[in-house]
Amino acid sequence: MDDTMIQKYLDRIGWRGELSLCRETLDKLQTLHCNSVPYENLDILAGVPISMDADDLYDKIVERRRGGYCFELNGLYGWLLTWLGFQVGDFMARFLLDEDVIPMRRHRVLVAELDGERLLCDVGVGIEAPRKTILLEEGVIQNDGFRDYKVERDSFLGWVLWQKHDSGWKRFYSFTEEPQLPKDYIMPSFYCERHPASIFNKEQMIAVKTTDGRRTLDSEIFKIFTPQGVSTAVAGSRDEYTQMLKSYFGIIIENQ
Repeated sequence: MDDTMIQKYLDRIGWRGELSLCRETLDKLQTLHCNSVPYENLDILAGVPISMDADDLYDKIVERRRGGYCFELNGLYGWLLTWLGFQVGDFMARFLLDEDVIPMRRHRVLVAELDGERLLCDVGVGIEAPRKTILLEEGVIQNDGFRDYKVERDSFLGWVLWQKHDSGWKRFYSFTEEPQLPKDYIMPSFYCERHPASIFNKEQMIAVKTTDGRRTLDSEIFKIFTPQGVSTAVAGSRDEYTQMLKSYFGIIIENQ
């Protein structure tokens, strides 16, 4: 990894200007990343094994301009933040949204320590999620421009991120702070790739955030979310599907 690779990564997400070790930079990096690099599971559906190796992730996300899911996206993003000079911790999380029981750990999150503050960083969620860093301070309501968030501590779950909905506050995900190595994500990723109960190997899950909403592909239906509402489109052919992947998400499928 070198400065040229760092610059190509920054170009990939549309960063312009100087970088400084501050929260404003972290917020802007996270927003740009969420708006540029799609969340997607196409390799899983194609039977392509997911690699946690930084070189492989760099090739996929930066060189081939693909996306990935949390283990990939936050894995490479953590590498970027570390090379830029941020102090970053890597942790496992549990998705709690709409869950009736405590689920397994199958999400990867990052925490950056900066000027005495600890900031949750996450570019690996396809649904609506924080587009800026979240300060790990209990009870402080924080807004990313789209929703309100807050964090609380739980004796078992650790840090719990809450998300504000029209119906009220809902638990979004939780994480504890045992440091993880890249190899620690191989087993949960393998579960997501191969297990019969996994949601990731059933159908396409593609999403990218935009400055005014999101774009998604769910059950073969392309959707564009804006403040004015939701518009939908269904590809009428394989060629049209391939073109919509490129136009909506910047994804070019090899060998098509």
